[in-house]
Amino acid sequence: MGVMAYPLRYALADLALALSRVAENAEEVRSTAARAAADMVGDGAGVQLLGDDGRYDTLTYHHVDDELAPAFARLLDRAGELPDDDFSTSLAASRRPVVLAGENGEPLTELPRPRHEAYVDPGVPAPDIHAAVLCPIIVDNTYAGYLVLTRATPGAVYSAAEVELARDVAGELSLALSGARAMERLRASEERYRRVLETIPEGVLQLDDDGVATYANEPIGVVLGMPRAQLIGVSLRGFLDKHGQAELTRRLAECKAGRSTVGATKLMRADGSQRSVRMSMMPLEDEHGRRNGVLCMVTDTTDHIDAKGLKRQLDHLRRLDSMGQLIGGISHDFNNLMTVVAGSADMIATTTAEGTPQHQMAKDILDAVATGRTLTHQLLAFGRTEGNRPEIIPIPDLLTDVQSLFSRTLGERIGLDLAFSPDVWPVRAERGPLEQALVNLAANARDAMLHGGMLRVAATNEVVEPGQLAEGAPAGRIVHMVIQDTGVGMSDETRRRALEPFFTTRPTAAGLGLATTAGIVQGIGGHIALESQPRMGTTVHLYLPAAEERAPAVDRRVTPAVIGRVLIVEDQPEVAQLVQRLIEPAGYEITVATDALTAVTQVAAGAHPDLLITDVVMPTMTGPELAAALRTHHPDLPVLYMSGYTAASLGPQLHLDANSMLVEKPFTRSTLLGAIHTLCGPQPARRTS
Repeated sequence: MGVMAYPLRYALADLALALSRVAENAEEVRSTAARAAADMVGDGAGVQLLGDDGRYDTLTYHHVDDELAPAFARLLDRAGELPDDDFSTSLAASRRPVVLAGENGEPLTELPRPRHEAYVDPGVPAPDIHAAVLCPIIVDNTYAGYLVLTRATPGAVYSAAEVELARDVAGELSLALSGARAMERLRASEERYRRVLETIPEGVLQLDDDGVATYANEPIGVVLGMPRAQLIGVSLRGFLDKHGQAELTRRLAECKAGRSTVGATKLMRADGSQRSVRMSMMPLEDEHGRRNGVLCMVTDTTDHIDAKGLKRQLDHLRRLDSMGQLIGGISHDFNNLMTVVAGSADMIATTTAEGTPQHQMAKDILDAVATGRTLTHQLLAFGRTEGNRPEIIPIPDLLTDVQSLFSRTLGERIGLDLAFSPDVWPVRAERGPLEQALVNLAANARDAMLHGGMLRVAATNEVVEPGQLAEGAPAGRIVHMVIQDTGVGMSDETRRRALEPFFTTRPTAAGLGLATTAGIVQGIGGHIALESQPRMGTTVHLYLPAAEERAPAVDRRVTPAVIGRVLIVEDQPEVAQLVQRLIEPAGYEITVATDALTAVTQVAAGAHPDLLITDVVMPTMTGPELAAALRTHHPDLPVLYMSGYTAASLGPQLHLDANSMLVEKPFTRSTLLGAIHTLCGPQPARRTS
């Protein structure tokens, strides 16, 4: 026996391994155990287990002679029967094997066989069984069936060692079935847990120690505005502002120390909107008690907070609206004052010799006015409360205006090179967002050049054929802007994802700069493309549709005669007098009205101006309303509008047709005369006395 112990031990170990490999398939478990018992003990072996209904399932039987197996299986199978017979009750009570052997070479007459003898085949005699062993199978301390071994040789018996081996096989089968049932319970428990996580209204994230999501349920995808599948591997930091990111770091540290945290914060959704949430975080442990990440429960409280603070928010919005109107009004009046200053300084500059102190002071005043004009335009942009105010933007003006913003963004260690020609086509867009897009690109370039470098910005005209660029990109007349830095560059993977919302390679960044720029560019029908390699810098290509060129207004007028009579309508007398002084030396015959009703009365009485110069925003009647009234008498009357507001700020108040233009305050004599020339043609000959 000592010599045989090791092979049997190995055989039982192999059986245990084989059973573990098929643990998820109940039929394979029974078949593997029956085959092993037949091979190790002989001659035939079967497994008769109880089902969930408390009755025996179908017998699984194997025999060393495959041809004999079906007959023995029919003889022994008790499928559908209750375990209330003597054999079953004895096995369940004693939990010890039952050993049977025939007497005097006769077959066994007492066997656990079907009660109705349904196995009988009239043409085939039933096989004889001369020895049998029944070993109980105990799973989780409960009787679960038995292992039956049979021999058909007359006089055959099972030795004590063979009975013990059969008992060991039954024991391995019991362990395998216990493990399989435990796994089934675990799967059922996990399924219930999964259903709970998927059906509760709260969002659930499982995070690693760095705040990266390893699991996300459906509700958290709704809260964050992204499909749950795309959240896996994404850091929660990308949905938080700087304060929220610092708070997340603190909470993760608390969980790492084994403590749970609860607090309110704001999450930034994929579309840029914000949601107020209550976030509960608790440490997770595996089965060995080791930390296994953090469970984060997120409850959306936005609607509750919004409802609670609706009146406060409405009051705040009203104050902002009032502030915007106040800023707009102040900027408008300031531009009127600056117009008088600029016009007067321009007249002094043109009537004094270059190099004189008076001429230089006049030039200094004009430079200061230009700075003030930029400031008021920024204030007007802030005061705007409505979006979707596109305007025709000359690219040279745009790049010149943002040069100072670029310089402040880049700092002293990064040089700036702007390259563009005066004939670059204009684009139609909202000026503020387009400037923001360019500043975002400058900020990204700065972050890529921490030790200094150079940013080059160029703009050229191109004619792009359909399909020449990427799918969905514009074609035709295109303004191609190139923003190139000498920074660290990007890998292919980073470059491909750089335009995605919330994607960032910096732990403290929100990952919205390039995504916002892409949204602005695409919003005006443009296209953005990136070129980059590690340590080779990054080049951003912006393809912006050029604005349609407007034919000169003089070509569309019915009578494109050279003008001589000009009607000036301006409710600010000092501005009206300045306009008169600026254009009078050019030879125009000028009439001034300080209110719109007076101008209407004059024209109705027979006055016939060749050009109307009018303010846009006036009491009683706006400039466009005045122009419409005068054009009932003179349909082809050219109109030059003046305004302290930008075209974008005026929005629908001002519609420029082919026979009208806008000149923004403050303006100089050359700006005003140039606008008149563009709108109406050559100036009249200077009158002589």
